[in-house]
Amino acid sequence: LEFGSYQKYKEEIRESLGAHFLETLLQDIRYAFRMLRKSPGFTTVAVLTLALGIGANTAIFSVLDAVLFRPLPVKDPQQLVVLSWSARHKPKYTGHSDYGDCDSEYRRGGKRDCSFSVPFFDAIRARTVDFSGMAASAGPLGIDFSGNGPAMMAEGTWVSGDFFSTLGIGTVLGRPLGPSDDFPFASPAIVLSYAFWQRAFGGDPSVIGRTVRLNSTPATIIGVADPQFTSLTPGKTQDFFMPLALCDRVKSQWWGDVDRLSDATSWWVVIVGRLKSGIAAGQAQAEATTIFRNELLHGSKPLSTEADAPTITLAPAREGLNGETGEIAPMLFLLEFAVGFILLIACANVAGLTLSRSATRQKEISVRLALGAGRPRLIRQLLTESVSLSLIGGALGVFVAFWGVRAIIALFATGYSDFPFVIAPDWRVLSFTLAVVLATGILFGIAPALRSTRVDLTPALKESASLVPATAVRTRRFFRLGDALVTVQVALSVVVLVGAGLFLRTVRNLHSLNPGFDPRNILLFEIDPTIAGYTDPQTQQLYNNLQQRLGELPGVISVSYSEDALVDGGWSGNDFHLDGTPPKSIVNPATLTVSLNFFSTMRIPVLQGRTFTPADFVAAAATRAARIAASAPAAPVVGSVSHSGASSVGAPESIVKLYSHSAPIPVLVNEMFAQKFFPNQNPVGKHMGDEQTSDAEFQHPSPGYSIIGVTANTKYKTVRQPIIPTVYLPLLSNSAYFELRTAGNPTALVKTVRQIVSNAGDNLPLTHVRTQTEQIDQTIYLERLMSRLSSFFAVLALVLACIGLYGLLAYEVARRTREIGIRMALGAQRRDLLRLIIGQGIILALIGVAIGIGAALGVTRFMSAMLYGVHANDPLTIIAVAILLTFVALAACYIPARRAMRVDPMVALRHE
Repeated sequence: LEFGSYQKYKEEIRESLGAHFLETLLQDIRYAFRMLRKSPGFTTVAVLTLALGIGANTAIFSVLDAVLFRPLPVKDPQQLVVLSWSARHKPKYTGHSDYGDCDSEYRRGGKRDCSFSVPFFDAIRARTVDFSGMAASAGPLGIDFSGNGPAMMAEGTWVSGDFFSTLGIGTVLGRPLGPSDDFPFASPAIVLSYAFWQRAFGGDPSVIGRTVRLNSTPATIIGVADPQFTSLTPGKTQDFFMPLALCDRVKSQWWGDVDRLSDATSWWVVIVGRLKSGIAAGQAQAEATTIFRNELLHGSKPLSTEADAPTITLAPAREGLNGETGEIAPMLFLLEFAVGFILLIACANVAGLTLSRSATRQKEISVRLALGAGRPRLIRQLLTESVSLSLIGGALGVFVAFWGVRAIIALFATGYSDFPFVIAPDWRVLSFTLAVVLATGILFGIAPALRSTRVDLTPALKESASLVPATAVRTRRFFRLGDALVTVQVALSVVVLVGAGLFLRTVRNLHSLNPGFDPRNILLFEIDPTIAGYTDPQTQQLYNNLQQRLGELPGVISVSYSEDALVDGGWSGNDFHLDGTPPKSIVNPATLTVSLNFFSTMRIPVLQGRTFTPADFVAAAATRAARIAASAPAAPVVGSVSHSGASSVGAPESIVKLYSHSAPIPVLVNEMFAQKFFPNQNPVGKHMGDEQTSDAEFQHPSPGYSIIGVTANTKYKTVRQPIIPTVYLPLLSNSAYFELRTAGNPTALVKTVRQIVSNAGDNLPLTHVRTQTEQIDQTIYLERLMSRLSSFFAVLALVLACIGLYGLLAYEVARRTREIGIRMALGAQRRDLLRLIIGQGIILALIGVAIGIGAALGVTRFMSAMLYGVHANDPLTIIAVAILLTFVALAACYIPARRAMRVDPMVALRHE
């Protein structure tokens, strides 16, 4: 043939083969659906099994995708980087705030964090040449939001003027914040988030230009952010954005008098930058490090030394801003691992069903082989049936996944007011589902397909041929494929059940813990008068009035308040110097400021000394007032010179001396504090100073603190945290949690309490209203969530394993009908048949349990950090799971065994 003709001939052959392949594929698909219709029972069970396995995997992956893999909702997110710093020793900053944007951890002996000062942000923004834009943000923080109906607490985030332009975020109404809004003398302006605009303003477009009040500071709404932008840090949400310049007017109660805009020692903002096109991250990182080192080593206030080696690291914003995902991600990976086991169990289950069904198609396969069908062609046909079955199961699994996602979000809502991550299908979820469907179809179909096409044609074509493939006769004394599939299901079920059992025991252990106080019948709520403009005396008067009015309510036994609620996830600490120890010997216990009758309301025993009295609060208030007066700067007086020769710019000497001679502040300590710092001593009457024996600001001794009593130990931050040394101080100002102990159900008083607080003062939103029991449950919601989800998956695994065991034994009974008839004709008793069938199932179950226990010992060690009061290899849990699976396997074996006992010998012999 000439070359041209040869090429044309090749193309014709290729086209012919392609058309033939497509034609046979369509034939295979039509034949597969026809065969599935002929076996509705098998198809229904297989589809439901696959739908559960595929749906569970898709649901968990959808949540995992939303938490970890979804790109940030900003323009060109791959160009956005977040700055973090590391050093051998942390800089000598005086203030540090962390809003949970990134993980702070020690690496290679040095501190690592992503909080910076505003002066450093200004410096790097002005000097950099490798970034096309830089922005800073901090928060969110609860702000008293009024001017739109009753006052409420809203979450506000401080952002720099170039935040929206750097991130490439638009607005649906109005305009975004710009550099002109971020000046100290600019008119206060805010931009609402889309969700808050819908929730608080009903989506009213006339909101633009409206004036609201933020902690009593008027501000104008200038825009509503794009709905696609929910947050920069995944998992964090905010209600509105405000310029950094507002932080000196709209501030947190914890900031004190620090000037966070100009103080280089106050680190509190997160910095993100957008790389210029063509600039490598390493080049920009070197530039940022140079600026950072220059600021820390040679700034107006040097904060580090050359030996500290301060360094800047750039990370992709999606990876670096991971603070909110750090707590949820390990749990989701563990769940994905568990549902992966569920899918394997489902595949083994359907493979077993398919293998059993293949016995009834032995003659069909034999005839097709005898007529010339190749074995690869038949395998392809059978795999087409498997994949078709998997596609149907996957389609139904999408609905299962939709329901599962909603259920998971509802469970997460026990720990969040709203689930903070946006879950929506995208190409990653769809690709994952499609890959799972195809892999599942091949996984459960390949073994039965290979097994079904390996037959001996001569006996198989006989009219009286047994339902058993010829190869089964030769291998019936060995571990067959069906036995292996059931054993795998049982083994995987053991792993899932052990994990669920460990989480159940963890939750039970946490619930049974004694927190050190009586949490029953206590109603909690929080108010913050400081953000509404209350002074310290006004705050104290408000608290006293509320305590009196709430105490007069019917059913209220006692009322108290404290700066933090016990076991609410938060805590405070302070540095103290103990008398009789070296000057630089500092202890850092937890601190909690409380009201007069806090210990009686919470029913915390006072073991030594006494509790607070009204005189203690008067003395503490006087000392605090003297401290504030002594620390306040005074205008210099012309001609006056201090003893050091410098102009006097501080408080008068008389006030400083008054402060130094003030009475020590009375405090109580818990038993752990006494045992750790005053072993074999009576701590009552002991004195503690501030961080140093003398106040560095005034060079005069500080009055310090005097221990007046010792209380029993209580849990403070969470129930998981061990007891820590704690100091209780008199509460004189700041926000407060009120504790109402009632004789009956405390939630019945919520409406009345809201009315009393509303009448007591304007612009006082009531927040965090819940019972103390609900508060404790809130701190262990992740453990409860894992317990519920793992229990559900464990039950599902158990059911699937039982179905697999039942299917195998039912197939064995059908396969051995003639044998059973012969046994009964020869005198076998029913109990012998019962023992024969059940024994086979129990042996398989016990082998699977043994293998599963070995696998569980290796797998569960990865969940040790999530457990409490129980080891990952807890023998009690493992034994309980083994016994449970054995009894369930016994129940699954009983029905096929009963069927074998009812076989009529004459019918069985005629059947063959």
